[in-house]
Amino acid sequence: MVNSTTEDDFTQEEEPFLLFARWLDDASKSEANDPNAVALATVDKEGLPNVRMVLLKGFDEHGFVFYTNFESAKGGEILSTMKAAMCFHWKSLRRQVRLRGPVEIVSDAEADEYYASRPRGSRIGAWASKQSRPLESRFALEKSVAEYTARHAIGTIPRPPHWSGFRIVPQTIEFWHDRPFRLHDRIVFSRDASGQGWTKTRLYP
Repeated sequence: MVNSTTEDDFTQEEEPFLLFARWLDDASKSEANDPNAVALATVDKEGLPNVRMVLLKGFDEHGFVFYTNFESAKGGEILSTMKAAMCFHWKSLRRQVRLRGPVEIVSDAEADEYYASRPRGSRIGAWASKQSRPLESRFALEKSVAEYTARHAIGTIPRPPHWSGFRIVPQTIEFWHDRPFRLHDRIVFSRDASGQGWTKTRLYP
């Protein structure tokens, strides 16, 4: 098992983004698929929660970024509340990270740069798929893909106006590490707002 972050590093670290970077690096060496996969939680207009897996596409001291169709269920739910939560679970390492906080829309420059880096088929798909809405048949989706493929047969494919990124700016980040007899290690970092200092608290398992 890869475990480059020692117990002392975990309990003594004072900066959550540095600790997350080390844990994600460990996961990239031990997880068979998508170490950046994360469960994303939102709520609808009735307050009923929704959760699904997405891929983390970037993070720094400002927050955690993923991209989506803003007309999808998760896009609409986030736009209505501008709040969300994430949960990473790396079974190979027996570690979990939870975070939550307000959400920002990434800049057009950030969204354009990431969109341009995607495979051409994925860029076509962003135009062709009316994400989260009823689909009458698989053929209808394939027809839409064919239409947009023909429309953008040559040259660059512009980013759809409804496709961009969200950044969760965490107010809390909790690190969990499995220990024997369910006496797990839990450390939570919290702050009132972005740019403020973190308070670190150890929690009962």
